Amino acid sequence: MNKSEAQSEAKGEPQPGSPVPSDLKPKIARRAYEHDEERGRQPDPAVQDREQAEREIQKDQVNAKPNPESKTASSSLRNKKGLFAEVLILMVLAALVIGFGLGRWWGISKKEPNRVVLYGNVDLRQVELAFNDSERIAEVLVQEGDRVTRGQILARLDTGRLKPQEAEADAEMQAQNAVVQKLHHGSRPEEVAQAKANVASAKADLVNAKLQWDRLTALSGLTTGRAISQQDLDGAKATLDMAQARLEVAQKGLELSTIGPRTEDIAQGEAQLRANQAQLDLLRRRLADSELVSPCDAVVRSRLLEPGEMVSPQRAVFDLAITDPKWIRAYVSETDLGKVHPGMKASISADSFAGRTFPAWVGFISSVAEFTPKAVQTEELRSSLVYEIRVFVQDPQDEMRLGMPATVSLELNPPARNKP
Repeated sequence: MNKSEAQSEAKGEPQPGSPVPSDLKPKIARRAYEHDEERGRQPDPAVQDREQAEREIQKDQVNAKPNPESKTASSSLRNKKGLFAEVLILMVLAALVIGFGLGRWWGISKKEPNRVVLYGNVDLRQVELAFNDSERIAEVLVQEGDRVTRGQILARLDTGRLKPQEAEADAEMQAQNAVVQKLHHGSRPEEVAQAKANVASAKADLVNAKLQWDRLTALSGLTTGRAISQQDLDGAKATLDMAQARLEVAQKGLELSTIGPRTEDIAQGEAQLRANQAQLDLLRRRLADSELVSPCDAVVRSRLLEPGEMVSPQRAVFDLAITDPKWIRAYVSETDLGKVHPGMKASISADSFAGRTFPAWVGFISSVAEFTPKAVQTEELRSSLVYEIRVFVQDPQDEMRLGMPATVSLELNPPARNKP
């Protein structure tokens, strides 16, 4: 072994005679070809150059192997960077927690002792309007969002069958009313005069029948029954009795004409008149109910049915929101409950109206405690007991909408100073 081979072996370089990996053969061939080109393709130096190229490539492969020590140093550097990032994150979180605590302490320390601030939402009364009868809708006169006033007609039903029934009931009532008026007025003077004439006629017939009876009776007594037969006597007697009866009938008729109708007949006629009047009023009420009228000043929130649809008392046609009164539904804690009383003045503010306040007053305080609604308070206060209050607000322009968040500020009376 020559000196160059020993040095190569000491340095870890592969010997010329050693086997060459298959993946290095193309690179060795390319390096040898380049040396051949530089030396003019001389055979002996080319072989030397090929050997030298093999050694250089193998040396490069050996140097390219990863160094364990450098890998350990790089991993240590990465660990240090990760630790520094974790420490930095923990410091930021700690600063946030401390800032939140300081801010909360600052807000509590700056809380005004003569004011109670509550948070709630605008609340309204809502009305669902429906027809009283089952009929088809003829007209719908308002749209969603329209403002309506008390007594305004909102929709109409088809009245094609109700109007003839109303006319018939009206005619029957008028006829019965005439009967009752006749009973109250009694007999006319002409009817009384007629009854008197009948009495006079009956008296004349009675006188004539009595004279005839007297003559026949006298003649029969003078002739001992030979001049007048018994049949003639019986006929004269019957005529006298009938004349007496007709006179009594005529006299009773005159009395009835003078007295007038019975009280029972008048009461019956009046009862029938009231029944006819009730039927007429019912039909007129149904005609009036065919027009759906707004019961108050409100805003149309929903238009639920359209013309041509059948309605019933169970199907609402409109959903109205009453604009007055309007209140804020809020909740006051038990510790502040003693500071709030009905009629207490307040002011309302909302994010939609920056810099503006609406005058208000406390109108209702619940007498029953309840758990804090989850939609109102934070998670820490959900288990606390609160009392619902309604703060009525003056909003003539109807600017505050249903469900709008609002802030209620209650001004408390300053604490009284103790006299020395």
